Amino acid sequence: MKTFILVAAIAAGATVAATADARDNDRGQRMEMPTFEQLDVNADGGVTLEEIETAMQTLAAERFAAADTNGDGGLSAEEMTAQRDAQRAERANERLAERIENADTNGDGLLQAEEMAAQMEDRQGRRGPNLERMFDRVDANEDGTVSAEEFEAAKSRMAERGERGERGERGPRGDN
Repeated sequence: MKTFILVAAIAAGATVAATADARDNDRGQRMEMPTFEQLDVNADGGVTLEEIETAMQTLAAERFAAADTNGDGGLSAEEMTAQRDAQRAERANERLAERIENADTNGDGLLQAEEMAAQMEDRQGRRGPNLERMFDRVDANEDGTVSAEEFEAAKSRMAERGERGERGERGPRGDN
């Protein structure tokens, strides 16, 4: 029961903090889960509801202050956009660093064309013949050739699907 209350309190605190914070509306970025040490404000080895509230307010204030780059106590659209862009850039850099690490077979910290090609072959081997399946979808008359009309029709279908938000309320990559 105490665990349930603790989790509920953390979730409630995160929700309150998130509303005070500039959000990444495109992906609905979630606030990072605080550590136990951040929640245990008095460092007594236990966390009370009051400590959770205090810690969440402190974290929200820190995030707000970080976004308020001109220090005027308010967030402009420019400040919120800058924060969102910085968060996106950080996530992209993390993904790219991981991609390089996973594919860098010669250990030089860079990706050569051969390493990228090997990574692509490896992905296709795990996921099946994606390119062939995609080609078959575009080749509407199944003649083994994609005409300009078939190509344009496929582009239109993809654009329409994207505009409709066909993946439901989830983001373009299927994440929240």
